[in-house]
Amino acid sequence: MRLAATALATLAAALPGGWPHSFQIGVTDGPGGARGVASLGMRFRYAYLAGGVNTGHGWATWNPGGAYASMYADESRRAHVIPVFSYYMLLQSEPAGGGSEAARDLSNIRDRATMRAYYRDFALLMRRLAGRGLVVVQVEPDLWGYLEQAGARRTAAGFAHRLIAIRDRLARNVRLAYHLSVWGTREDPIFTRPSLAHMRALGRRSAAFYRSLHARFDLAFEDVLDRDAGFYRVIGGDGGAHWWQPGDFTRHVAYLRAFHRATRLGLVEWQVPLGNTTLPDTWGRFRDDHVQWLLGPDGARHRREMRAAGVVAVLFGGGADGTTSAQTDGGLFYRLARAYERRPLPLR
Repeated sequence: MRLAATALATLAAALPGGWPHSFQIGVTDGPGGARGVASLGMRFRYAYLAGGVNTGHGWATWNPGGAYASMYADESRRAHVIPVFSYYMLLQSEPAGGGSEAARDLSNIRDRATMRAYYRDFALLMRRLAGRGLVVVQVEPDLWGYLEQAGARRTAAGFAHRLIAIRDRLARNVRLAYHLSVWGTREDPIFTRPSLAHMRALGRRSAAFYRSLHARFDLAFEDVLDRDAGFYRVIGGDGGAHWWQPGDFTRHVAYLRAFHRATRLGLVEWQVPLGNTTLPDTWGRFRDDHVQWLLGPDGARHRREMRAAGVVAVLFGGGADGTTSAQTDGGLFYRLARAYERRPLPLR
């Protein structure tokens, strides 16, 4: 009991100011949907900001002068929902030289003209969000994994420090989130399925890269899959390799716990697939088991395990066209989320 209380106190100390006192469930959600999210008892919703910083069609052009972000934040605040933005701008920027995502990201972050435009765009976002209560901005999913694989610590550190300095100058109410990618270690456990000891070692390796930046983010986001396992099987033809078994969940929790212990960052599971095992594996209705693992009959135990690993929120959503959504899953996610929110798991 004493150990559990100590772990809970450590987790509470890692929470950003203004963070809710319970383990949170959230979902991807577009403009106009905040009240619907709130009606289910959920406190978080997220949206992508994308399009590139120098292409003429980035997020800042979706409404005049970047008003998209402030409108989304204001709508969320009125509904008592916390807005989360996944700021995904570097990959789609120009010139993006190279054949792979990693090469394009790395070429852009090393291009001075591109990065001048990037920091201007990020500063505009901070100005648009300043004074609008608690807002979370997740910075560049996948990029940090590519930087880790490339051994580009100096580049990553300079980038991190610049982002934090802009936030500190313009919008102290914004919480910045680092993006954690286990494959940044050059190993993907979904395929190798290593021992728990090895998973803990991978977590410490990921933490060592983060600590080498000497930059303090407020949270770390991490994603399990970017689309449903059924999508990978039917569309990707992987033979079911992405379907998570109980051991995969156990290994994943071990990895997160090791990272959390080494960094003391609160963790947010992001873009978690919305599929379930009742679906027919057709476009928009693919199978997966993450919703049922977290919110189903054994969900209470699994949520406690995730909390013990440092996880403070889980945000559900698809990362590609055709993945299952909360509108196409037969209503299971909404039913389970509403049931959970009646008795949420405390974080303090």
